[in-house]
Order: sequence, then structure tokens, then C-alpha cells
Amino acid sequence: MAYLLKLYPENPELRKIEQVVKILKDGGVIIYPTDTIYAIGCDIFNSKAIEKICHLKGIKPGKFELSFICHNISEASNYVRNLSTPVFKVMKKALPGPFTFILNANSKVPKILKVKKSTIGIRVPDNNIPRMIVERLGNPIVTTSIRDEDEIIEYTTDPELIYEKFRQHIDVVIDGGYGKNVPSTVVDCTTENFEVIREGLGDISTYL
Repeated sequence: MAYLLKLYPENPELRKIEQVVKILKDGGVIIYPTDTIYAIGCDIFNSKAIEKICHLKGIKPGKFELSFICHNISEASNYVRNLSTPVFKVMKKALPGPFTFILNANSKVPKILKVKKSTIGIRVPDNNIPRMIVERLGNPIVTTSIRDEDEIIEYTTDPELIYEKFRQHIDVVIDGGYGKNVPSTVVDCTTENFEVIREGLGDISTYL
């Protein structure tokens, strides 16, 4: 059963971050805060953990909408192909921030993910907790949102309620305070047209 771990985004306690990193390295699944909604994630190199997330969300691993939480753009560039100068410039201005950039994936994206898609979502959230976790881990984590079954409240914002709901299925819920109820803005950059796939918290037009 999971436990609830309190962390403060302004100054995350390194000892607790290392606890989370160990859980991830051991194949654990975590729920954590971002700069938008709470999300569920695991190490990109652990196939069993990825399968666990897919089972939890009721999706087949091959159908997983693949997004990585990265520490910075430099780390993200290790997993994308042909990152053009115009796209890089926009990402540099917009990140860290509430955006998911869809880019062409390269061969470094682990084959264990069994995803047929040639694209990948890149997130560098404006929240020290997930960025510090991936920095200490040494590679990105797979990320996917936690949806609420309530038709009005799409995303649960209270970490204690999230813990009550998911504690039997994951390893740790990081309490980083109340989350938001609006997800990241998803921007397709594969053709350099910056097409907004999903309107969310971020306004990409500010950075174009």
C-alpha cells in the first residue's frame, strides 16, 4: 500500500526526493504534483511499471499517449529527432511551464514502451518537485494525468483524496499542496506550425 509523502515545491527536501528516486528505480509507480494537475508516472526504463500504469488507466501499452517529464530542454533533446531552431526557441521561452510539446521521437526512446507512435510529448513543468526527481533519477519519467470520474470536476486537486483513491494501486503519493484543475496545453510541433491540440493552462501565442 502507498504512503503519502509531504514535499514543498519551493524547497523540496533532498532526502525525501531520494526516497522517491529509489522507489522509481525499484519499479515503483508514483503520483506527483506538476504546475497544472496531479499526474501518475514511473521510470521510462521499467516495463512492468509502465504496464501497471496502463492497467490502472485501462489502456493497452501500445496505445499509451507517450509523454516524458524532463528536467530541462537539454535532457528532452536526447529523446527527440530534428529539434529545429524555431521550435527550440519557443520551448526555451515557454519552459518550464504548463505545456506539452509533441515532437518526433528518436531511437533513444526505450523500445520497452511498445508504442507504435513516432512522436513523444515533452513536459518541463514549472514545479521543482518533478524536475528534481528526474534530475536525481538521471532520466525522464513517463507521465499521464489522473482523471476524476466526476463529470464536473475533471481532475482531483486534493492530494489526500488522491491518496485515498489510489493507495492500493501505487507506491507513493507526493503531497505538494493543492493541484490545479486545468491540464497543460498540448502543442504539436512536428511540422513547426505550433498547432494547439488541447487548450490548457498555457497560452502558446505569448511565445510565438
